[in-house]
Amino acid sequence: MQINRMSALNWTGERLTTSKTNEIMIHHLHRYALAQSLVKDKVVLDIASGEGYGSFLIASKALKVIGVDISREAVDHAQMKYGGGNLSFMVGSADEIPISDDSIDLIICFETIEHHDKHEEMMLEFKRVLKQEGKLLISSPDKLYYSDQKSYKNPFHVKELYQNEFEELLKRNFKFTRMFNQNILYGSIIVAADGMGVGFAEFDGNFDKISSSSTLNIPLYNVCLASNYEEVIGAVKENSFFNANLLLESIMSKEIEIYNSKTYRLGRYIVLPYRLMLKIIKRFS
Repeated sequence: MQINRMSALNWTGERLTTSKTNEIMIHHLHRYALAQSLVKDKVVLDIASGEGYGSFLIASKALKVIGVDISREAVDHAQMKYGGGNLSFMVGSADEIPISDDSIDLIICFETIEHHDKHEEMMLEFKRVLKQEGKLLISSPDKLYYSDQKSYKNPFHVKELYQNEFEELLKRNFKFTRMFNQNILYGSIIVAADGMGVGFAEFDGNFDKISSSSTLNIPLYNVCLASNYEEVIGAVKENSFFNANLLLESIMSKEIEIYNSKTYRLGRYIVLPYRLMLKIIKRFS
């Protein structure tokens, strides 16, 4: 499928668009990577499909994908940019889905439930459109870690859920559930040279395509534990990760402190004419 390379949907902060490359992008792409493993030969409904990049990604593997969004602007944009073949978009809401009963194999609902308070109504709609053997893949920010601990209020969120509330809602409406936790990590990883082992999947990609990857086993550094005395297999953890989240936050806070300093701002002001001259030279060279 060829993408219509038109401009991205205007970014307002409410939904992710392909004009922004940031941490949130990684969250979304990882979830769609998981979705791709479930969609082969399936009819898929992507609720709150937004710009449509996620529906496009899974359409490469699914039998048919329908993206539904409450925004007419988003739907028109998605249809023009990505629509065609086995992928289409329509206007609708999570609690009033314009899809017939028992017609969907898999529902994908990422970062949607927190944008409204009709949670039970949404679950009823999901069960209505799902086939008997159908599945739901859903995500939502955890209110404790996303908002409470950061003293943060997302202006676009209407009703966020704590983990137990999210789990209880799903267990009330679905017989079988499996909970997962997702977080973004920065750091260093050391893995066994013969691979991460069974049960671990790695992905990479962008808004155009998500692929399986094996870069974790590419050695930027080679590390070895050796002994002439005893077997060393199992002496240390075969796969380990150094979490640099706190370190990164410290670095970023220092950078922000520098950028906000009077010295930095004065320096930027002094070299402004020089920077403008360089831009003009590059533009006409």
